[in-house]
Amino acid sequence: MNWEVIIPLLVFLVIIFFIGIWSSRKGAKVSGGDFLQDYFLGGRELGGFVLAMTMVATYGSASSFLGGPGTAYTMGFGWVLLAMSQIVTGYFVLMILGKKFAIMARRYQALTLVDFLKARYNSGPVVILSAAAIIIFLFSAMAAQWIGGARLVESLTGMSYHAALFIFAISVLVYVTIGGFRAVAVTDAVQGAVMVVGTMVLLAGVIIAGGGVTNIINDLISENPNLVTPFGADGNLGKAYVSSFWILVGVGVVGLPQIAVRSMSYKSSKSMHRALIIGTVVTGVIMLNMHLIGVFARPIIPGIDVGDKVIPLIAMDVLPAWLAGIVLAAPMAAIMSTVDSLLILVSSTVVKDVYLNYIKPDASIKAIKRASFGVTAVLGIIVYILALDPPDLLIFLNLFAFGGLEAAFIWPIVLGLYWSYANKYGAIASMITGIGSYIAIHFYNGANGNLFGVHTVTLPVLLSFIAFIIFSLIMKQEAYNYERIKKGEIA
Repeated sequence: MNWEVIIPLLVFLVIIFFIGIWSSRKGAKVSGGDFLQDYFLGGRELGGFVLAMTMVATYGSASSFLGGPGTAYTMGFGWVLLAMSQIVTGYFVLMILGKKFAIMARRYQALTLVDFLKARYNSGPVVILSAAAIIIFLFSAMAAQWIGGARLVESLTGMSYHAALFIFAISVLVYVTIGGFRAVAVTDAVQGAVMVVGTMVLLAGVIIAGGGVTNIINDLISENPNLVTPFGADGNLGKAYVSSFWILVGVGVVGLPQIAVRSMSYKSSKSMHRALIIGTVVTGVIMLNMHLIGVFARPIIPGIDVGDKVIPLIAMDVLPAWLAGIVLAAPMAAIMSTVDSLLILVSSTVVKDVYLNYIKPDASIKAIKRASFGVTAVLGIIVYILALDPPDLLIFLNLFAFGGLEAAFIWPIVLGLYWSYANKYGAIASMITGIGSYIAIHFYNGANGNLFGVHTVTLPVLLSFIAFIIFSLIMKQEAYNYERIKKGEIA
């Protein structure tokens, strides 16, 4: 047990725990019907800095801090270029959703994405499809994060995987169950700051250990000139694939419920505008730094066979043990913040969208509180059980969840906001087409497969768009003809 590395991490976990307790006490002052709004949306009181950081911290995950740099270590600068498409994530989400989404969510008194879709389309099948998509795909995403957190603790401490998973699970469950969305948002702000500082310190350490950027680049060229090209170490990153990947991790993020719900939670337009700037800059700094670290680590520690281990290994190699412990709080922060956000989102889907809509609409506040705390804890336990037997490809488990959610939600959200002809028939057709085609193409081509040289998510997003337009227009015309028949205008 390397205590010089472990102690700073433990201090970090203790601080996060007390933030959760503080948030819980603040939330305890909220009474009556405001409990749900506070537990699931933080009372819609997020300022610009907290909003930006909670979006960045939620989006940054085990893939960004472990899997992404590990892939960059293997593929070179081509993967760094691909990853930088993520810079626009926060900008696109807040620009496309932003004010209109927040205004309509308040008008509908929507606390979750499914609330919004239910009010917009007035359809039970839309609610059921939405809840099912969130639960199925986010279980996959949550499992990936818990596995990433456990592997990080395991690599730092020498504990067994299962012991590391147990410690990580308890830490997350305690403060999420106690504090709700407000705890998640406030801890995300702290964790986002840790991520920025941690990545900058580690990048500086790696550059110094490698003898400077010029020396590192020369070493990469000597090993394989393709490592410094946009096409990957094996030349397999084609222009079409890289461009289409932008849909998955750039524009398509608008369709991720865990990100979209944050567009409901800010307190003013000024907060949103500030979050646009802060979120874009912070995402750029984190993504560029982490993926550069992955590439630059290759000449310093050659021969790493498991990509997920690159960041902890390089941190412990180039930094003093105590500083490595502090810096590695950054990937731990990313993983924990993503886990807590996904956990609270799935919990809100079960409690608000299923329990209150279909099981017990007249539940008392006390019953709702019990259900919220209980469901969050039970969901965490289920994900813990799923993570006991981890798969080999953590990054693709996470990207699978991203693609599935985007294929399901991007058009019902965007067209529901901006197209007056959008209706429930189009939304249902779009969701079924998107989810069905995505799963079929994904499993037909394999976890990292692609079709026609583009990423797996591309075709389902296109097909779901076409289905939405066609069915919305057809059913609108059918409804119009039916009204004319009733009036006797046509036979």
